[in-house]
Order: sequence, then structure tokens, then C-alpha cells
Amino acid sequence: MHGEYKMPGGKLVVVDLDVRDGRLAHVRLSGDFFLEPDEALRAIDRALEGQPADTGEHALAEAVRRGLPADTLMYGISPEAVAVAVHRALRPETA
Repeated sequence: MHGEYKMPGGKLVVVDLDVRDGRLAHVRLSGDFFLEPDEALRAIDRALEGQPADTGEHALAEAVRRGLPADTLMYGISPEAVAVAVHRALRPETA
């Protein structure tokens, strides 16, 4: 599944994922944004991995926020933008 979101005033956020047994699997975040430190990208993927596929955007954004290293700097991306991209991947008819 594939979802994209162009954050207003920000950058393109892309999420590719699968759903296995009703949960997010093989989550891969990409786009033209910037994150520091480098491991923050993988931390976002890990935070989303295993989340129930019917999780709402607010809860997905909170999972991302909780999963980030404390020193993370986000440029052109936000936890909310990631959640929208995930939601669009899961429900392309609402994109």
C-alpha cells in the first residue's frame, strides 16, 4: 500500500506499508523532508510497525512522536503529516 501527503508549507511525505493480521507491517517512510539524527527515520518506521490498521490519525501521530529520539529535528515533516500519509495508504478512497 502506498500513501502520499504534501504537508502545507512543508515537503512530500510518502509511506509504503503492508497490513498483516490487521496490523501495519513493513512500514517504510520516505519523501523530500529532512530528519536529524539519521536514525529518526528508522525510529518512525519502528513506531508505526505493528500498530492496528484501524488506528486513527491522532493516535498514529502520537505513536510517531513517542517513538522519536529526544533530540530529533524535523524539517518539512511532522508526526501529523506521517499519520495522514499512513491513513491515505490504508484508505486510498479517502485521499
